[in-house]
Amino acid sequence: MLKFKGLGIQRFILYYILYTALLAGIALSLPHLFPDVKLLANKFWVVFGFLGGLTFIAYILALIGIKRNPETGVLAIMGSIAVKMLFSMAFVLIYSLNTKKNGLVNGLNAEEKDLVFIFNFFSLYLLFTFFEIYGLLRNLRHQNK
Repeated sequence: MLKFKGLGIQRFILYYILYTALLAGIALSLPHLFPDVKLLANKFWVVFGFLGGLTFIAYILALIGIKRNPETGVLAIMGSIAVKMLFSMAFVLIYSLNTKKNGLVNGLNAEEKDLVFIFNFFSLYLLFTFFEIYGLLRNLRHQNK
């Protein structure tokens, strides 16, 4: 039978760096693959860095909660996801207020610019959250065996 290993901090950091580099590579290649379409928001890398950092912090907090009390590991995961979602909503609010105030349109009308930002933000949010939950569930499964 295969021995299952949990996703510890060192292994998570390695996989997270690889996953983040893969996402960044895809983001860098999109403008070259589709040169006529605006696929990245003006401040895409700010959004990328924010969500990447927030996901890393949320994973560490959830992992600490799992290690302290494995029986409430699911609550630690849900708490980290809730904190991540609250900070993300605050980021979207601040970003939206700043872009409206500064008028950063750059050749797109406001609706197109907003759609590009929404697509970028939520796709990154879901991709980073998927990776975070996958890593945390691996730790819970390892502790249950």
